[in-house]
Amino acid sequence: MANVFYTRGGTEWVPSYIESIDVERCIGCGRCYKVCGRQVLTLIEKPFEGEDEYGDDMGNKVMTVTNPMDCIGCGACSRVCTKRCQVHT
Repeated sequence: MANVFYTRGGTEWVPSYIESIDVERCIGCGRCYKVCGRQVLTLIEKPFEGEDEYGDDMGNKVMTVTNPMDCIGCGACSRVCTKRCQVHT
């Protein structure tokens, strides 16, 4: 069962902690990284297979959850993500 908290105004609020990021959906834009003040996320090289039509490897950057215990459940990362790639508990 989730913890229930209240805002200063008395509205009920339930934290939603980040668990993982779907690397297949993430485009590595960095919006979630920029909005998180807790250093929960890190940009990493995306695992890739093969090369594109120009012979370049198909690796690029994606986000990953590196410090999940620092997440306060504010949900800011999911609100700024255009690809909806975060998984929360």
